[in-house]
Order: sequence, then C-alpha cells, then structure tokens
Amino acid sequence: MYDLIVIGSGPGGYEAAAYAAKLGKKVALFEKKDIGGTCLNVGCIPAKTFLRSSRAFEDCEEAKLYGIKNVGQVVLDMAAVQKRKQQIVSRLVRGVQSMLTGLGVEIIKAKAKMLSKNKVEADGKEYEASNILIATGSIPAAPPIPGLRDNPKVLDSTGILALDTVPKDLVIIGGGVIGLEFASFFATAGSKITIVEMLPKIAPVVDDEIAKQLMSELKKAGITFNLSCKVQKIEGNTLSFTDPDGKDQSITGDYILNSTGRTLVLQDIGLEEVGVDFDRRRGIKTDDFGKTNIPNVWACGDVTGRCLLAHSATREGIVAVHNMFGIKDRMRFNAMPSVVYTHPEVAQVGATEAQLQADGIAYRKSVMPMAMAGRFTIENAGKNGTVKVLVSEKYGQILGVHMIGGCCGEFLASATQMVEMELCVEDVRRIIFPHPTISEALKATILEA
Repeated sequence: MYDLIVIGSGPGGYEAAAYAAKLGKKVALFEKKDIGGTCLNVGCIPAKTFLRSSRAFEDCEEAKLYGIKNVGQVVLDMAAVQKRKQQIVSRLVRGVQSMLTGLGVEIIKAKAKMLSKNKVEADGKEYEASNILIATGSIPAAPPIPGLRDNPKVLDSTGILALDTVPKDLVIIGGGVIGLEFASFFATAGSKITIVEMLPKIAPVVDDEIAKQLMSELKKAGITFNLSCKVQKIEGNTLSFTDPDGKDQSITGDYILNSTGRTLVLQDIGLEEVGVDFDRRRGIKTDDFGKTNIPNVWACGDVTGRCLLAHSATREGIVAVHNMFGIKDRMRFNAMPSVVYTHPEVAQVGATEAQLQADGIAYRKSVMPMAMAGRFTIENAGKNGTVKVLVSEKYGQILGVHMIGGCCGEFLASATQMVEMELCVEDVRRIIFPHPTISEALKATILEA
C-alpha cells in the first residue's frame, strides 16, 4: 500500500513524487515512456538547446560589432547540434532518475490505468495507494486538416527536433509560442520561414504591444507572416490556405511544421471508470488545491488544462501533495511567469493591458527602452528592448510586467515575486538592484509608473 501513486513523470509528476518522498511518504511513479516527460525529452529542454546553438551562431556573425575580426565563415552543424542536445537530455534524465531512486521513489516503467480511487493497474498487476495524482500531460495536437496526418513532410514539435539538416524552406502552421521558437531557430540557421496563422496576431498569450514588437523583430530576421489565414489542406509539402480576402493561396516548403497547440492526455487512464469529472478540451477539473471531484484523486499540470507550462505543473503538483497530506496550500495563477525563447526573448507575468481593460480595472502604464540600462547596450549591440509595466491607478500595485529583449527571462523571477506579493511602486523603490544589470531597466520602468 502506497501513500501516493503518481501517473506520469513530467515536471509535475516527478517533482510531486520526489517532494512526497521527502515528506517521508511511500511513493510509486508510473511512466509508460521516458522519465521527465515531454518537457525534458521532446519539449522545453531539447528546444532550448537548439535555440542556444542558434544564439551562438548569431553571436559569431555579429562578432565584428564587439571588436572581433577575422572570425571566418560560420557554419551551423545540425548533426553536432543534435549530438549536444541528446547528451544534455540523457544527462538530465539520468539525474532525475537518480534523484527519485535516491529518495526511495519506486519507478515503474509501465502504462497505468485507474481502477478505483485507490487502485491502478499496470501490466496486469494491481497497485493500491491512499492517493492518486494524475499527471499525464499533453501531446502535439493534430487538427483535422486534410493531408496533415501520416504525411512524411509534415512534422510536429517532436519530429522537428529530430532533423539533422537545416531545411531551405520551412512552412509553419501556427504563430503561437512553439511555432515562433522554432521559427526563430531555423531562421537564424538559414531557413526561409513562412508562418500561417488563423488569428490576426502572433503569440496570443503575449501582451498586444509586446507581440507587435516581437513580430517586427522577427520580420527583420526574414520571417514572413500570413495572419488571419485559414489552412484548407496539405498535399505533400504544399500547404493551401485562404487569405483574409477569401482568396486561395498556397506555399511549398521542404517541410511543414504543425505547431497548432497541444492535446491533453485523457484517454485510457480510467477517468470514465472512476467517475472523474473532465472535459476533452479543457481537461480534468480541479480546484485550487489540486482536488478532483473524486476523493483521494488529484491532478496537476497540462492534463488539467489550466496552464500548459512546466513550472506551473511543478507548483500544481506540490500544492496537491501538500493538501493530500494535511499541509494548507493553494494554487494561484495570477502571477504565473512565462517566457518565449525567441531572438529576442519575451518574458511576462501578471495581467496584460487587454485583460485589465476587459475587467474594467483602472491602471497606469509605463513603457521604457531596455537600453536605459547600460548593461543592455553592452550586451546587445544594435538591438532594441522594451520593458512595459502596468500598475493599479488606485494603489500603485504592480499588476503586470511585460518585456522583450536580450535574455529578459533571466530576471523575470523578481517581477513574478512583485506580482505574487502584491508589491506597490513604493515597495520596489526600497529594493536595491545590482549595477550594472539589465534588470535595472525593470526598476526604472516601475518607478516611472
């Protein structure tokens, strides 16, 4: 009899299992594929190794801006990029496995299905636990576009990570975070990128003003955008779509990347049999404590449909573990940080301007160039950056921080703390920021508000 059974070993699942073990609980972790889930094996980590390589490539090409001459011809070796990616992934997977076994978590490499609120089955064997945490995550979505499925020229976010050559022409369906990150990498590597997006803007989760700046910067990198366009069909490596005027258009690429979002993994894990309340589009319904409608059954991460980010999954899993073992805690989503790892990077936390307007909240806005911080100018020759801060009109409370430029995600945590702790402008005035750092642009923009 276990204290906790976790189904799924992504960031939400393995962190929850490890934390419960640290609390002295007997834990079993079921995983049908690879420890670490999508994020570690075919998502966040491998994608960021690609982007780091492209940033190094870009640095070499721009070396003369920093006084470096005679660098020679720069070549991006995709085979070497792939080798480094796999080495990093393998090392991190081994690290996670070692951590879990070191804490006493029993790892069972098998597909698990719930039989009841306290029992699961895997490979014909039954296991019992006081609590079950569902953390089955998500997989790339495959919309019903004729010609998309079973087409060797159509790749999803998993398939494109296996490419060992740089395509000359790459067509991307979807201008969301996943599509933009791959567009940024392959554009830097030399691909001609065309994005087809059904919405009138890219990066729908990003503040409108920052999203416009991002598109402007990506256009400078040679990326072509077709917004408000509806994909009709795919024939081989040719994509047909309808433009905003209703005219039929088509474009051909070496490959077509389907980056139309994620589908939650809800099937064949026993939800119907146990009576867990869920929606096929919105996921398993949970409250702010991680509880489902069935006692002792909990859920965290993508499968809840609330926030498809690895760090959200981790926090949701910890909250669930706390509550199942009598420690008061609750999940808050109003201070959820997110980063788009394009070149330039986008980082944000809290409310967007559109959200505040929709909610009728009076606010003040401050927008300043990152270049007001000397470190940004030093590190980003010839490039632009922006910090946008939204504060409440009445109290000066920091409601949202939105940034584009450099590696701004590296100091987003400080902005997240400000939103989470409901700090006001005058509170930030008392905080000492190190000099010279790019983060000084954040403080200056807040004080300007």
